[in-house]
Amino acid sequence: MPGEFYVEGGKTKASLTAIESAIAGLEARLEAIKSQTDKLSGESPFEGSTVADWQTTESNLVMAGAPGARYKLHDFSIAVHNLSGSQVTVRLYKKINGAERKVYEQSFDAAADPPGLPVVNGTWAIHDPLRVTVKSNDPADNGKSVDYDFMLEAM
Repeated sequence: MPGEFYVEGGKTKASLTAIESAIAGLEARLEAIKSQTDKLSGESPFEGSTVADWQTTESNLVMAGAPGARYKLHDFSIAVHNLSGSQVTVRLYKKINGAERKVYEQSFDAAADPPGLPVVNGTWAIHDPLRVTVKSNDPADNGKSVDYDFMLEAM
């Protein structure tokens, strides 16, 4: 019969079921390891731009992540080359114990600082969307685009 063999001389019937089961268990473990190591390469970079009235109110630039999803955020950079405000404020908001809280704020001078700004230069763990906002003190910045770029790695 398939999956069975006889030992010559003793004519004892032996089953390969235990071996087949062990191989199936190893294959499942290998697939679980592969799915975890595949995540290490990260997702494709998220790039884009947003046009808003930056001076009128604090405006949303982008949401990074997804509800209930866990990510490592590697580097979040923005470009303020289209803006002219002397005080361009970037804020990051994330949920803490179910309520969205401001977790970061920094102001830049669009004329004096570099046109590309690393807002997060390292790794942050996020488990819900990270909301990024921008506000400028110059009315001429209304209707201008702000570029962004970030990398996520699924956890």
